[in-house]
Amino acid sequence: MKSKSLTTWIMAGLGAGVVFGIVSPSAAKECGILGTIFLRLIKSIIAPLLFGTLVSGIAGAGNLKMMGRIGGKALLYFEIVTTVALFVGLGAVNLIQPGVGIQIKAGASSGVSGSSGGIATILEHTFPASVVDAMAKGEVLQLVIFAFLFGAACASAGIKAKRVVELCESLSEVMFKYTGYVMYAAPIGVFGAMAATIGERGISVLGSLGKLVATLYGAEIFFVAVVLGAVTAITRIPVRRFIEAVRGPFLIAFSTASSEAALPEALEKMEKFGVPKHIVAFVLPAGYSFNLDGSTLYLALASMFIAQAAGIHIPFTTQLVMMLTLMLTSKGVAGVPRASLVILAGTLATFGLPVEGIAVILGVDTLMDMARTSVNLLGNCLATAVVARWEGIDFRSPEAAAVIVAKVA
Repeated sequence: MKSKSLTTWIMAGLGAGVVFGIVSPSAAKECGILGTIFLRLIKSIIAPLLFGTLVSGIAGAGNLKMMGRIGGKALLYFEIVTTVALFVGLGAVNLIQPGVGIQIKAGASSGVSGSSGGIATILEHTFPASVVDAMAKGEVLQLVIFAFLFGAACASAGIKAKRVVELCESLSEVMFKYTGYVMYAAPIGVFGAMAATIGERGISVLGSLGKLVATLYGAEIFFVAVVLGAVTAITRIPVRRFIEAVRGPFLIAFSTASSEAALPEALEKMEKFGVPKHIVAFVLPAGYSFNLDGSTLYLALASMFIAQAAGIHIPFTTQLVMMLTLMLTSKGVAGVPRASLVILAGTLATFGLPVEGIAVILGVDTLMDMARTSVNLLGNCLATAVVARWEGIDFRSPEAAAVIVAKVA
């Protein structure tokens, strides 16, 4: 493990899982427990790590007006980029038309119920009734809200909160060490998750729906290369250093199809990249609810795919209204299991499209989830760097970034 980088071992586990899933699918299905154990270990990190990092970062910054400014910039960036992602998905599905020729079977059960919550429900779900309950359920956004207010209270209390802030700083450092130990199990967890996926779904599932999967992957690659690439160029973020920082978390997100699995390492890597603690600790978790670039692109593509498969023509103006609906309803649902499918079911019902269409894409949803989850992670990491640049952090050299981070923190 010491002679090779962790990323190399993760890629080896990824490849080995694919091969094992193809060669021995029945045995590969049983390997899912390895991925499950790894994910459970990762989930045990998130609540204490987020709490310690965010509280110490905000209290250390000591400027609530600055944190409000950072939050406003982050939300503005989130809305712009996710809107672009929706239009990329819409353009791809209208250009390739992967749903043409695929007939939806009437009465097929999707197994997914639509989201009935409106804006009021989303807002209510954002604020925690109990921080203990939020930690237990892994409600990242609720935990961010509580930690933000708690950190603000510590900053206002001044010297009286010194010991609490020091405790949170120690907690975050310990959890980073804990993360390092857990990450040694990442190659094994990735192997198990990938082997189980291939063993259960098989490569043959790509036959009838290969055009849909290829369209999604092509659109996600286009979004990363063109849209996020343009963002890095405009904000003058060093691409090579950024890729080196995010490649480990990206591979974990892709292979496990879990944003939570990559969050602890992403927090650590972006802080080492040069993003101040108070920025990365606030922007990255918030992005998990408000900046789901890969998922919003998928929702636009999947909804129109089902319309095409059902033979329903949707005027462009109606498509725009559908995109606006998706943009609003996809916020604040990161903690919901299979959230993208839940939101998709609700949108289909709203616009009179057959919810049974979800049953068609369920067979390849895991493969598509890998793409959208990893792009979500990549977009959120970039968001922390963009906000940091907006705040005057210089990433052109590690030395310059370290000096400015020390001054800000």
